[in-house]
Order: sequence, then C-alpha cells, then structure tokens
Amino acid sequence: MADLTSLKEKLDKIRSPKLQNQRETAVVLSAVEDTLKDQKHDTTPTAYLAALLALLSQAIVPPDNIVNKDLASSVVYLLALIIPHVPAALLRSKFPQILASLGPTLTNQDVEAPFLRSSIGCVESLLLAQDATAWALSQTQISPRRAVAGLLAHASDHRPKVRKRAQDAIAQVLRHPPPSPALDHPVADMCAETALNTLSDTLAASSTKKRKGKDHAQEQHQPGLIHALQLVKTVASASGGWPSRKIEPLCEVLLGVSRSNNEYLAMTALEVFEIMFAGMADQCSSSKLPRLMEAVSELKPSHNDSQLLPPWIAVLSRGYDVSAQISPEETFHKLPALFEMVSRYLSSASHEIRVSASECLISFLVNCVPDTVITNPSVVDEKVLEKLARAAEDLLSVKYQSAWMEVFHVEAAFCEAFRWRASPLARNIVAAIGELRASVSFNGKKEADTVLGKAIKSMGPEAVLEILPLNLRTPQHGQGGRAWLLPLLRDNVINTNLAYFRSEFVPLSEAMYQRVIDHGDNEKTMEIKIFETIVQQIWALFPGYCNLPLDLGNAFDQDFAELLSNLLYAQPNLRADICRGLQTLVDSNREILAVELGDKEIRSRSRATKGMAQANLDHLATFAGNLLAVLFNVYSQTLPQYRGYILQCINAYLSITKEQELLETFTRVHDLLESALAETASQPPNDKQQPNVKSPNRMPPTSHTLMDLIITLSVYLPLSTFPRLFNLTSRVLPLTLDPQLQKKAYKLLPRLANSSNGVVALQSRNQDLQTLLLSSATSTSPPARRDRLLALAATITHLPPTDLHFIPSVLSEVVIASKEVNEKARSAAFDLLVLMGRKMMAGGTIEQSKIPHMDAGAPRTEASLEEFFTMMSAGLVGSTPHAVSASITALTRVLYEFHSELGSNVIEDLVSTLDLFLTSSNREIVRSCLGFTKVAIVTLPEGIVRPHLASVVPGLMGWSKEHKSRFRAKVKHILERAIRRFGFEAVERCCPDDGKKLLQNIRKSKERKKRKRGEAKEAGEEEADEEPRKGRFESEYDEAIYGSEDEEDDDDDDDSNLASSGDDDIGTKRGSKARNNRPAVGRKEAKGTYIIEDPDEPLDLLDRSALGRITSRQPLLPPAKQQRRNNTKAKVDLDGKLVFGPDDDGDAMAVDSRNDKKKKKEEGEEEKEPGDDDNTLEGGINAYVEAIRGKDAVQRGRGG
Repeated sequence: MADLTSLKEKLDKIRSPKLQNQRETAVVLSAVEDTLKDQKHDTTPTAYLAALLALLSQAIVPPDNIVNKDLASSVVYLLALIIPHVPAALLRSKFPQILASLGPTLTNQDVEAPFLRSSIGCVESLLLAQDATAWALSQTQISPRRAVAGLLAHASDHRPKVRKRAQDAIAQVLRHPPPSPALDHPVADMCAETALNTLSDTLAASSTKKRKGKDHAQEQHQPGLIHALQLVKTVASASGGWPSRKIEPLCEVLLGVSRSNNEYLAMTALEVFEIMFAGMADQCSSSKLPRLMEAVSELKPSHNDSQLLPPWIAVLSRGYDVSAQISPEETFHKLPALFEMVSRYLSSASHEIRVSASECLISFLVNCVPDTVITNPSVVDEKVLEKLARAAEDLLSVKYQSAWMEVFHVEAAFCEAFRWRASPLARNIVAAIGELRASVSFNGKKEADTVLGKAIKSMGPEAVLEILPLNLRTPQHGQGGRAWLLPLLRDNVINTNLAYFRSEFVPLSEAMYQRVIDHGDNEKTMEIKIFETIVQQIWALFPGYCNLPLDLGNAFDQDFAELLSNLLYAQPNLRADICRGLQTLVDSNREILAVELGDKEIRSRSRATKGMAQANLDHLATFAGNLLAVLFNVYSQTLPQYRGYILQCINAYLSITKEQELLETFTRVHDLLESALAETASQPPNDKQQPNVKSPNRMPPTSHTLMDLIITLSVYLPLSTFPRLFNLTSRVLPLTLDPQLQKKAYKLLPRLANSSNGVVALQSRNQDLQTLLLSSATSTSPPARRDRLLALAATITHLPPTDLHFIPSVLSEVVIASKEVNEKARSAAFDLLVLMGRKMMAGGTIEQSKIPHMDAGAPRTEASLEEFFTMMSAGLVGSTPHAVSASITALTRVLYEFHSELGSNVIEDLVSTLDLFLTSSNREIVRSCLGFTKVAIVTLPEGIVRPHLASVVPGLMGWSKEHKSRFRAKVKHILERAIRRFGFEAVERCCPDDGKKLLQNIRKSKERKKRKRGEAKEAGEEEADEEPRKGRFESEYDEAIYGSEDEEDDDDDDDSNLASSGDDDIGTKRGSKARNNRPAVGRKEAKGTYIIEDPDEPLDLLDRSALGRITSRQPLLPPAKQQRRNNTKAKVDLDGKLVFGPDDDGDAMAVDSRNDKKKKKEEGEEEKEPGDDDNTLEGGINAYVEAIRGKDAVQRGRGG
C-alpha cells in the first residue's frame, strides 16, 4: 500500500489552492470530508473512494453521458490520488463498477486533456491491483484487458500529454505482472500485437502515399509513424525486450522503417532494437535473445544495399554485444564465422557500408573477447584466437585495399583486445603495416602509427622491434633506419620488461653519445644534432619502461642505480626523463595497491598483483636512501625554475623510505641548514641582502635549498622530529633580511596539515604556535604575507575551543590583509575570515585577558557568530581610512558567507551602520561601502533591505556623477540590481530629483533591449545574449561583488543615450561601436598580463598601489577613452610638422593617416581617390602625395 503520509500532503495542497482551476477540486474535497464527518466516518482512503464514486455516479451517466463536466473532472482528479492508497482486494472487487463509471471519460471525444489524464491515472492504479484470474478474462467482458485496450487507443492520441500519460500507464502495467510462472505479462502479447499492427498500418499507408507521389513535402514529418514507433518502444522497454512470439514480424517492420530517408525515424527504429537487447540482457529475459538474433540474421539485406545494410550491421553488432554478456564463451566461439561474414562488406563500393562493417568488427573484438580467454585460454580458445588472427591478417590483402583506412582501425582494436596474446599472433600484421609505413608514397601513416602504437602496448616493444628493428647502430643491408619508431615507443611502452631497455637502449644511447663526444668542441653538424636528438628520444622511453615493469626485482639492481645516478650528475638534459621514470616506478606500483579490485581483475589488465606491487616497492625501498642522497645533491645543483620534477621524484621515494633512514636524512639536512643559517648570521649586513637579488641563472643560497628539502621531508617524518622542526621555524621567522627564507618557513605549517603526524603535532603544540605567530607578526615581510595567512589558517583549524582568544588577537591583521595588493594574499585573507567565522560559530570560550593590549581583568565571553561580527565591527572606528575600508571589505565577505545564519537584528544594525559610510568624503571607504551595498541588495532578505532604500539610494546618487575609479558605473550597476529586485517604482520613490535622469536612462535602455530581443525573436534571429554566460569569476562572492548581468551589453546603449544629455565623459555611439567591433577572439580569451589604467590620472608605476592594477584578464576599454584615442591622433604635413586647427580648415598639405581614412569610411564619407578631381589644387596635391607615399610608390632598393 502506498504511503498514507504522501496522500495527506497531496490533499493538504488541494485544500489551500493557489490557482483558479484548483478551487473547484478544493470545494469537492471539502464537501466529501464534511459528508464523512457528518456520517461519523474516518477519512480513510476507502471512505474517500465510496464517497467519490457516489459523486461520480451523479456527474456521469453510462454509457457515455457526462452530465456535469466540472464536477466529474474534480472527482476523477481526486480518485486518481485516492485509488493508489485503497486496498488491492477492494479494487479487484469493485473493478467492474469503477471501470464502468470511468468508461465515458475514456471514450468521449470531447473530454479535455487534463480530465483524460486523470482518468488514465485511475485506470492505471486499478490495473496494477488485478491478479492473474482477472487478467484471464476476455476482452469482451468488463475486464482488465478491455481497460488496456482503451489505454492503447489513447497511446497514439494526437495530444502529446495524453499520449505520454497513456504510454506511461501501459509501461507501468507491463512492468508489474501478477504472480505467475509466465515470463511476460498476460497482456504483453496483446499490447505487442496492437503496437505492431499500428506501426505496420501506418507504414503501409505512408508507403502507398509515397508510391502515388503524394505528400512529398511531408516525408520528413510523419507524426503517425513517430507515435507508433514510440508505442513500440514503450512496450519493448516494459516487457523485457518484446514478447517472444512477436519478435520476427517486429524485426521485419523495424528494418523497413530504418530504410527511411527520415533520419529521426531510422534512429528511432534502431533505438527500439537497442531497447529490446537491453531488456534481454538480464537472466530472466535472456531466453528470448537467440530467437531475436535468428530473426535478425534471416533478414540480412543485399550485399550492396547502402540504405538497409548499415542499420542491419549495427543491430547485429549490438545483439552480439548482449549475447557476450549472457554467454561469453559461446559467443566467443562464434566470432570467426561472424568476423568472416562481416569482413566481406569491407570490399563494398559504399563508404557507409565499409564504415559500418569496420565498426561492427571493432565491437566484436572489444565486447566479445572475454578476459578468461586472455589470462587462461583453453586449447579451443587458442584455436579461435588463431582463426581470428588469420582473419585480421587477411584484411590487409589487396582485396580490401580501398578500405585500408577502416581496416587499420580494426587492426588497432585487434591488438588492443588480444593484449599480450597478440604476440606472436599479430607478427604478420605488424610486419605488413611496418612495411607500408616505411613507404614514402604511403598516405595512411597516421592510421598506421595508431596500429603500431597499439601493437607496442599489447605485444611489448621487444616483440615489435624484433619484427621492425630500429637499424640505427648497425643498419641492415637494404633497410633504412626506423627512428620514427622512437616517438611511438615513447607514447605506448607500458607494463613490459625493464631489462630490455638496459640491454638494448642503454648501449644504443652510449654509442650515439660517443659519436657526439668524438666530434669534440667543433661546430655541430646536422648529423651531430641528430645523434643528440636520438639520445634524448631514447631516454624519453625510460618513463614508459618504468610504468609497472614485469621484472623490476631483477632489472633494477645496484649497477643500474649507479648508472642512473651518474647520468643525473653528468647530463642535465636527461634529468627530467630519468626523474620521471624513477617516480613512475613508485607511483605505478602504489596505484596497484590503491585499486579496489581483486588480483584476478588486476592481473587481467596489467599482468600484476598487489603482492607483486608490494614486493616491487620493498625492493625500491632498499635503494631509496642512496637515491635520495643523489637527488638532494642534484636538486642543490639545479636552477630553481628546473627543480619541480626533481622535487616530485624526491616526494615519491620519501613515501617508501624506512623510518630510520628518514631520521638519518632529516638529521643531515637539519644540521646542514643550521650551519647555513649560522654562516648567514655571521655575514656582514651588506652580504645578507644579496640572496634577494633575483637573476634567472643565479643559484639560490644553500639555506633556501635546504629549507625546501625540510618542507618536503616534513610530511613523512615521525613525531619525534617535530620539536626540532618547530625550533627551526622559530629561528627562521624573525629573519626579516631574507624574505624568501621566511616565506618558506611559513609554508611548513600548512604542509604539516597534510599528514596524520603533522595534524597531531599541530594540535599538541598549538599554544606554542600561537605564541610564535603572534611574536612574528611585526617581522613579516610583504612576500611572506600570503604564506603567513595560510599558516594562521592551519593553526586556527586545529585550535581548541578554550583558546579562541587567538582569533581576536590576529583578527586585525587578517582584516588589513583583505586589502593586500597581491590577489592570492587577498583570497587567503577572505578564506581565513570565513574559517574564523565557522570556528566561532562552533562555540567555545574567549579569554579576553589573553588578548594583546587587553586588561588582565577582562571578562570571559562565549564564542558565537554574533560575537565575531561584533569584533569585526570594531574596525569601523579605525584611525585611518585604509583600516576602515578594510573592515568594510572584510564585513562584506563574512556577511555574504553567513547571512543565512545571522540573526535579523545583527544584520539590521550592520546595514544601518554602513549606510552612513556612503556619505563619507573618502573614496577608499566609499569604494568598499559600494561593494557592501551591492552584496546587501543581492543576498540579504528583501524585508531587511527594503526599509533602508530611503537612505541607500540617495547615498548612491551622491556618487553617481563621480567618474574616478569607475564610481558612476558601479553605482549604475547597483541601481540595476536594486530595480531588478525591488521594482522601479520602489527605487524611484527613494531617489532625489537630480538622480532620476539616471534611473530613467536605466529603464529606457532595458526596455529598448527587451524590444530588440522581441523583434529579433520574431524575425527568427538567434541572439548571442540568450546563450548561457560563462563564469568570469572564480567564486560566487566575486560574482556578487564585481559581476553585473548584461554589463557589457548595457554599456553601449546607456553610454550613447547619456551622451545626448550633455555628459561629455561618457562617450559617443562611435566610441561604443569601436569597442564592440574588436575581434571576438580577443575578448574571449586574452592570454597574458594587463594593467588597468585610470581614465583621469596617469599610471604611477612607483606607487605601491600600482601592483593592484595588474590583472590576468584584458580590461575593457571605456568607449569615451577609445573615442578620445581616435580623436587625438596627431596630423602632420609633408615636412613632418604638426598641423593644428579644425578638420575643415586644415592645411591642404596635411596627410591623412590610414586610421583617418578608415574612420571616414566608417562615418560614411566618400573618399576620393587621387586624380578623381584633377582640376583642383587639392586633387593635384593628393595625387602627388599618393605617388610618393602610397602603397604603389617607388621603393629604393639595395642598388639605389
């Protein structure tokens, strides 16, 4: 029985209607409930059913007379809600009575769609309650079968919602058969036969019209056929594929539909096959699959039927895919015959047939080759594999030469499906394709490379190079070198033998490098450069050979480790590949251990097990100490910009190093760092500042390098080393003369938070960290501020509830940091403010006596979000405008984050307080206050903001005529948001008279834009504005602060409109057009760094705030400035002297630049060519100027 709670909720919604058409239903429900209450009956589903049936008998008189349509519609709507909750036994006993009452609603042609949908819902619920005995009754009686016949009639209705509701009801009924031993629902055959007959009749009628030459225009639009196919899809999806006895005729009809020129019909027919196969994929319906596949095979079209053959091949492919899921072994044994049958179509002259055949063969190889055949094949399986290999080899014969591009895709799938079993089965295929690839005239090199790459990955490089040797060191007679194989090997070598790299490629690399050495210091020839490139390409293979090698225990020994170490020292060009290979050795084995699969599944993919991976890591751990020593030394000898890959490799080997070796390594590095720090402290003051001198080719100080290594080591260290780590940090943080070292020390604390031991240490030594961070606040250098904020975040994250006094102790520093020039530092400050708020919201105790500069007798307070806002509000009375502005900015951020958790009183007080700052005369304060106002309007509840409009709008209007720092644009955007939320009238009422012109401009521009959109829509044009906007901001907060809907679009209309009202600084239509006519690519993705210029003041690069104008996005150029830039283009005469005066009175000798000519063309002025008016002095002068300066002028060459 359905949940009665959901019924109660639905009835509650009806009792309080929101729409006019629901009130009649509410009245009927109220009357029914009053009647039940008067008769002292409980409001149970059964009581509702009896009362509603009594009402229905008054509204509908059988057989088809609906007396009161409104009453009947409401009653049937309520019945559709009640019947699912009525006991099934009662529904079975009352089925004839209920169906007879509902009969006129199903058969009357004048019944409206909502009424009919409710009736269908009632019938659906009735049918779901019937048992096998009821379904056995014939259709001539008042039985479930007659009701299903009515649903089938409406399943092809011309009204979409009625048709959809009827099809859903049929699907629900078929999916819930009564308990019986039969596989299909008792009415499934009837539904299938009706749907099939409807489809056949519709298709026959369509074919008849086509033969008579009628309705050619409607061939692409056949609604009857589409509806019939949709009904077939519904029955197929709900009845486990399709009733077995109706499969053959359905396949014949569907293949006929798939020949249609209507692409949608063809795709729908294939979808029906897809649904049928999907329904037969389970064990219950799988017995139908052989019959379906037999029917599909019997319908094989002609060999050259380019219309019917591709869909038939697609159906065949999908069928055997499902067959492989049900009986993989049996399907695999059929593959050779299937492969041979489908391969014949590759010789067809039709490109579509060839493509379909190749895709079918690829599907066979991908889906029908089980893993057990690869991992543990039987004798029969090996014979089948050999047959498939011969069939794949035959595809490269001359017979299929026209389809070789498709054949190469099949061969690639063959190698990928056979995995390591492709060796030696694919030897002949690799040899043939390698020979074709080496041919100069061969055009399919890209496809051939794909096949060879798959072969390398499956067979292994050793097997492929045995067939296609490189021929670089000792070329064989008559064969050229195959250096083109090296990039293929680099991209595809994986899970193979590392020993082969040692035995073949290392000697080859030495031989090539020896030739480079023998050349000496002479000028490099092309041959020497080729040798160097080959050496580089050989070692580029090393990471692939290190990706889960099969023989790591034997191949990676002490000699090989020494070889790699020597190369790391001697050849810097190879360091990246060697470090990447060493790192891959660790990472690939760790990935195997992290995979949540059994050894059987892992082995079928990579020929490895978790035990093998663990053994590999244990073996590598024996070399970790020595390798780390080498990597540390190489790291210290490498320039900072090339150290990234070395540090990643160090991280990998630290993760597998034993604890004792880690301690020894840490001790050595720590002692060296202590010595370096002592040496730095003993240097004269002038020398101490030298480390800060930046140079791309200058090695950093030793202390910086060692500190990097300490940070890397910290994640893996045991708890016993953390006292030394914290002591080291306390020594480095006060070093103000070395900002980079101080910055690295601050990075240590966030790094510790990434390890379990580090978290324990941060929690146990939290008080010491608080003291250290508070004492080092004044000595923090500007480059280290962001990392200090991250360190504060790591400390506050693990702050105990009793030490929350640390938050107000550092709050002022974090608030000031929200106005930092560095964007990353600002983001870190905002994140830290949010973290503080969440920590305070979690509760705890604040010992105010422990806060710096507080009295010793200050009381203890309880932490809360309101208390946090009170602390931050104290900054509003700061001594400097910068501090006040930072406090407003910080309050804006936390208000945006916590506005839903704050009490309305706190928000009211905050908004009232900050309204006053809009009247400040300081621009910095007002700029922050504008951001707060915008967030308040966008995010706060309407009931809080609306009363403040009377003070906010006049405050905004006071800055609406200020152009510096884009105040006018910001005010305009805020007003747009306010109008959008509160309405134009509400904002206008609060606006002073001198500001209403701006509001009118906003309203008119919006109306104009809306009108243009409507006109474009009527004309059938597509507007770019209707496309979904891409996010231009990294967070929702940035979007709320800086974003403005339709900002760029509105600027054009608004600026041009305001220009006519006398505002000279806004610009003209020409300026807006110039901005909009910029290339779209430049506006979409402009790479690089830009400086935002102030339109009223020159940019002072020595000013500290200049860094804040640097952005990674290309700033939009204001139309006014664009116009001024065009208008201030200086004019010169023939002698290069400046020409002053109006354009129309200019000197005849003035030379128009190309920009001026272009501007004239844009303005519609006719530009005369030289010689057009030769009778005038001006025409002669222009002709002379064009002759000596034009594009056709004589140029002086090298010979004069």
